This record gives sequence, C-alpha cells and structure tokens, in this order.
Amino acid sequence: MNKKEWQSQARSLSEFFTIRNIGIPISSLLLVASLMACSKDSDNITAGGTTTGGTSSTATTGSSVAIDSVSTTSTAPEGNTAIAANTDDLLANSTFSSTVTIGFGSTVNISNPLSAKGVTITESNGDVIITATASEVAYELSGTTTNGSVKIYSDKKFKLTLNGVNITNADGPAINIQSGKRAFIILADGTTNTLADGTTYTASGTEDMKGTFFSEGQLIFSGTGNLSVKSNNKHAIASDDYIRVISGNITVTGAVSDGIHTKDAFIADGGTFAITASNDGIQCDEGYIVINAGTFTVNSVDKGISASYDTDTTIDPYITINGGTINVTSSAGEGIESKSVLTINNGVITVNSKDDGINAGTFIYINGGNTYAYSTSNDGIDSNGKITVTGGKTVAVGTTAPEEGFDCDKNTFKVTGGIIVGIAGATSLPTSTVTTQPCVTLGAGTANQLINIQSSDGVEALTFLIPRAYATMLFSSPKLKSTTTYKVFTGGSVSAASTNVNGIYTGGTYTAGTQSTTFTMSSTVMKVGGSVGP
Repeated sequence: MNKKEWQSQARSLSEFFTIRNIGIPISSLLLVASLMACSKDSDNITAGGTTTGGTSSTATTGSSVAIDSVSTTSTAPEGNTAIAANTDDLLANSTFSSTVTIGFGSTVNISNPLSAKGVTITESNGDVIITATASEVAYELSGTTTNGSVKIYSDKKFKLTLNGVNITNADGPAINIQSGKRAFIILADGTTNTLADGTTYTASGTEDMKGTFFSEGQLIFSGTGNLSVKSNNKHAIASDDYIRVISGNITVTGAVSDGIHTKDAFIADGGTFAITASNDGIQCDEGYIVINAGTFTVNSVDKGISASYDTDTTIDPYITINGGTINVTSSAGEGIESKSVLTINNGVITVNSKDDGINAGTFIYINGGNTYAYSTSNDGIDSNGKITVTGGKTVAVGTTAPEEGFDCDKNTFKVTGGIIVGIAGATSLPTSTVTTQPCVTLGAGTANQLINIQSSDGVEALTFLIPRAYATMLFSSPKLKSTTTYKVFTGGSVSAASTNVNGIYTGGTYTAGTQSTTFTMSSTVMKVGGSVGP
C-alpha cells in the first residue's frame, strides 16, 4: 500500500466512524492506516537528524535542489563606521632632514652629524642612550647585539628605521623610548629585525618599562620589512599612548603578558600580524581599537583582541572592525571583547575561544563581513546589552544550554538584513517589533551532518554543515520569505562542486536526506523548535 492509498483508507475509516457518531481522532486513524501499510517506502529513508516542531516527519529522499548563491542584503549600517584617520600619522606629512646611524656588532658604530646640534649619544657595554632636542631627526639601527639596547629621549617627533637590526637585552627592553612624542617606526624593505628582552629589568629611576619594545608616546609602524619580538618579562610591544600599524610584518613569537599592549588606542590600517601571548593577544586597556585592514593570526591564553577598560565612564572602550582577515584562538578567554560597543562593518573574522567568541558590554552591531565565532564553553556571540544585524554572513556557535549562539539577555535583538546562523543550547529571540527580516528557530541538530531548508516548491534557503551538536538553531536570511512554507531536511549530500563559507553553502547542489519538519513563515519571527534563553 502506498502513501496515497493509506491516506485514502484513513479517510474512508473516518467517514465510517463519523456516520456512526464514534469520536475517533483522524490522527489516530492515520496511525492505524500507516501500520497497515507496506514498509517498502521507509526502506529508502536516510538516517539522521532529529524530528522537531512543525508538522509531520515524513521522509523525502533523493530529490535535489540548486543551492541559491544569492548574496546578502543589507540595510543602513548602524553603530560606528569611523576609521580613526589622523593625517599626523602619515609619514609623508613629516620631514626628517638629518639621519643618525647606529650599527651593532663587535663594537657599536655611531654616525651622528647632529652631535653639536641637539643630539647626544652615549654607549656603554652595548647600551646606547640617545638624548635629543633637535627636530627632523631620523635614526637608523642595524647589526646584531646579544646584550645591548637602545633608549631614546626626544623632545620632538622622530623617525626610527629598523634596517636589519637584532637586539637582545638581558636586563631590560630592547628598544625603550622615553618620549611622549610620535615615533615613526620603519621596517626597512627586505629586512628581518628581531628584539628580545630579559626576564628581569634593572630599574632606571621611576621610568616605566612595560615591554620588549616600549614607548611612552605614539608608535606608527610602516614599511614592508619584518619585525619579530619575544617578551620574557611582560608585553612584547607596548605604548602608553597609542599604536598604529600602516604596513609591515609583525610577529610576536611569545609574550609573558600581552602581545601588543596600548593605553589609548590600537589602530590597524594594514600589516600582517602573527601573535602568540600568554595573556591577551592585543589589548587596549584605556581606549579603543579600530581595525581597517590587515591580516591577523592571534593565539592567546586570555582574550584575543580586547578593549577592556570599564571603570571610568569618560573612556569609551569600543572596537570597530572595518576590514581585514582576523583569526583568533583563545584557550581560556573571549576571542574578541569590547567593554562598550563592538561594530563589525566588514572583514573576514574567525574566532575559536573557550569563553564567548565575541562579547560586548553594551551593544553589538553587525553590518557586513563574514564572521565565524565558536566557543567551546560559552556563547558564540554575546552582548550584555543589545544586538543589531543589518548585513553580512554570521555564524555563531555556542555550547550546550544555557549557553546560546546569539545572546543578548532579553534586550533588543534587531535583524534587518544579512544571513545569521546561531547554534547552541538556546538562543535569544529577535525582537519582532523591530525585526524586518524573517527569522526562525529550529530544534536539535547532529554534528558533521547537513541541514537544508527549502521552500515547498524546491527553492533552497539554507544548506549548512553542522560543526557541533546543538539543541537550538536561529536562522535568518533574505532567502526566507513571508507566508512561504518550508521543509527542513537533515543528512543528504552536496555535489563535489559545492562551496561553503563557515559551513554555509553558497553554490552547488543539495540532494535531500530525511525531511524532519515543515513550517510556514506566518510571522516575521517564528519559533518552530529549540529553546529561547533569558
């Protein structure tokens, strides 16, 4: 007996009992009829998936649909779009007319054309101290010392070129800038420069010394050369003002504390970063972080990238990501954390962390980019305040309940564009009064299995490779259409030509597995299955 035949038999039974006024529910009759049916149809069902809310769990196998490559739609961006531009940070806007060279080796060779014009240099056992009152001075360092250092006192801004210099200092920073003025650090093209400090520092009065490469003032990095820094005492690169990287290749091979540590700001307009740190990868402790471009690989024990100040309301520790490729792995802390507002406007962001993948104190805005946030023991994306999504492709993976893929503690969660997939034990539910793009929550999924959502007429809305088992999925996309009925499949397969970004397939063909549920988008925000958290 096929499906149509047993449905027909059920209707006949219903009519029979209705005529005789016997009140047997049609659902019970359908069950009876199904047990009477031949089991041949079920032999073709592909195992996998968990039946969740919605209608029946009838299996449909073998049919294929094209994976829709529609791009995300975006509405007007919200949050912070500033790039922290400052024309004073451009080397082209400054003039340096005199050059002082220092070459390390078996002896230290110093060429100082300004010895009688405001630049005094002393050297003792490889330790070089520069004291300058002159303007427009450029310094160039080269050579190798296994027990030396460079300390600079300057009343004016200056340029410091690292031209193949290797400095190890057993009792302090390798480069120690005791000046609050702007320092332009040039990584000379084609060079490799290495800096290392000692495990203990010899005090110098009340001077602050926070890392292998330390400055009291702004550090502005540019050039195409390489800088490798090892910290054995505290931070690798540190400024009590701000750090801006325009270009260059910076590697922190290890840091006892932070890889890059600043007080007021960290700004990246480019560059390549490979950072390994025992505390934070990049931390701004009393200010903001703006990443406009650059390639980042951060491996940290605590937070990967953090603007962490939260004790003074006059300081706004925000993070804005306007671009770049960012890969963060944190073994104990958050991946990316702002104690204020975190805005993602663009970029490719991948976070794997023990604590929250991405966390903000007051607000998270996602306007664009491709973001993947995976937490092994907490929320994927967590705002202690509100969340707004206007664009981009975002996958947030949390752990089991009560942790969530997207978590905003029952504060406003607005979705007006983009594609979001959140999986975990639970989810915050988008706020229906402000959300304009269809959103749906679904029930459990199995690790390493495909889930596919397609309309009843075979138009694909989502094909996703599940990275870990979950109890709740939150999905929103411009592919979801109001008043449309959708079928959910688990298992199945994708064609060899299929492509995916963070598990979301953007091309190819999906061949259906087991149909687990159906739902109709009868409202903008639908709860079909899963759990809604606090």
